[in-house]
Amino acid sequence: QVQLAESGGGLAQAGDSLRLSCAASGRTFSSYTIGWFRQAPGKEREFVAVISRSGGVKFNTDSVKGRFTISRDNAKSTVYLQMNSLKPEDTAVYTCAASTATVAVTSASLYNSWGQGTQVTVSS
Repeated sequence: QVQLAESGGGLAQAGDSLRLSCAASGRTFSSYTIGWFRQAPGKEREFVAVISRSGGVKFNTDSVKGRFTISRDNAKSTVYLQMNSLKPEDTAVYTCAASTATVAVTSASLYNSWGQGTQVTVSS
């Protein structure tokens, strides 16, 4: 299994940008589909974005449409979530996860390895 570690979270003001990183261990990183999920206090975990091993992407368009992008650098075994125009409702713990699916899947049940998460707090 791949091990994942998130970084880049912190405090931001509405309208700011943050870039989250998901660094993976293991030599087979390029074969994994990597997704980002978030969970706000008192709410269920929700899908944010995913990038497949071939570069296909999907987003939770209702929540992050046009504001977030996702990319991967296989040479660095890292996936990035660029978050622009942050809103207070983006406040959550953001967690990356790895799936052996060959396409960009959005269901958490299809992910096998999870990071510890990084807190993002956006003030108004």
